[in-house]
Amino acid sequence: MTSTPGKRLLARGRSRGPDDGIEARLKELRKSTEEPTPDRLFLATLRIRIPKNLWTGPFSSGHPNVRLEVLNRVDVNPGLSVSDYWISGSPPGVWATEVSTYPDVVHVDSLAEVGDGCLYRITYKNPPIIYLYRRLRLPLQFPLRVQAGFIAWEIVARRSQFDEIIEHTRAVDPDFSIVSIRRRPLRAHLPLLTEAQHLLLNQAMAAGYFAVPRGITLTALARKLNRSKSGVSESIALIEKKLFETALRPGSALA
Repeated sequence: MTSTPGKRLLARGRSRGPDDGIEARLKELRKSTEEPTPDRLFLATLRIRIPKNLWTGPFSSGHPNVRLEVLNRVDVNPGLSVSDYWISGSPPGVWATEVSTYPDVVHVDSLAEVGDGCLYRITYKNPPIIYLYRRLRLPLQFPLRVQAGFIAWEIVARRSQFDEIIEHTRAVDPDFSIVSIRRRPLRAHLPLLTEAQHLLLNQAMAAGYFAVPRGITLTALARKLNRSKSGVSESIALIEKKLFETALRPGSALA
């Protein structure tokens, strides 16, 4: 029987392995970066199935219509983190009891109703990706979006770091997919915040200083951090200035 062009095309499509699309995109990326630039930054968004030993995996799989957004992360100690999560569904606190039952969750606080969901502050045991990012000295990109057992993970890293994250991701989910990938100079994407400024920004976000409505006053935030009110105010003003300058810079990824 003579095969038609459509059948031949379909047969070729079936013969490709599940990793062919990812490998093709990575191969094209390698070709385009044979002469690496020291400040070259790689940006990619991955779609990854969350492992079952992380609470967001079974929770979101069990409630596929529920949306989660991870808004920030702060170290509690070397093995624990605390993050603010927005989770769809009401009334406020509806998910607190269920989330607290997962073995990697240490504590759950219900903060406030926002939109069609609620803010929760959740303390949890660090997943392996935290230790990898800590070793690579990379900041996590927020918000992280989770639904139906999958997370949209944005990588912002130099080439060698990017390769390590991809290798880790492949071990976690061999069938992960690359949603988008591009390259930019480092200086055109991230504001040049110091480590101290990154720490203060994370602490202020975790405390609810940038929440709407604001979850903590400047005076209370300064007292919580054991710093002067004027010092915290000045430091936050400098951070905001850098963020605004980065967002408004021509060619910026944030513009």
